[in-house]
Amino acid sequence: MIDQAAKRKILGLAGLGIRGRLAVVGVQQVRDAARRGKVKIALVASDASQNSLDKIVSLLAAKKVRVIDQLSSRELGEIAGRDAVAVIGVSDAGLAKGIADAIKVGFPGGSA
Repeated sequence: MIDQAAKRKILGLAGLGIRGRLAVVGVQQVRDAARRGKVKIALVASDASQNSLDKIVSLLAAKKVRVIDQLSSRELGEIAGRDAVAVIGVSDAGLAKGIADAIKVGFPGGSA
């Protein structure tokens, strides 16, 4: 489980990515970016619909994209300016590293 500080950092970094056009929002946009090899890390809502999960999870796994699935669609939606978002794909390597590092800090023992 990710602690609150790590969650805030992840959401903050993802929000920066969205505003800086270093991240894409939504199932179709993330699928397109993943197919082109652009997605470095993905935030998938823990409460996303099965239909959305079916469309994105296997593709991300095939492309060996790290998936973080411990945030809600409402939390992801807040940083994207929407009610709810199923997935956000981060395309910037530095931003992805920052998110991955926040995850490591958020786990007891320091490893994801």
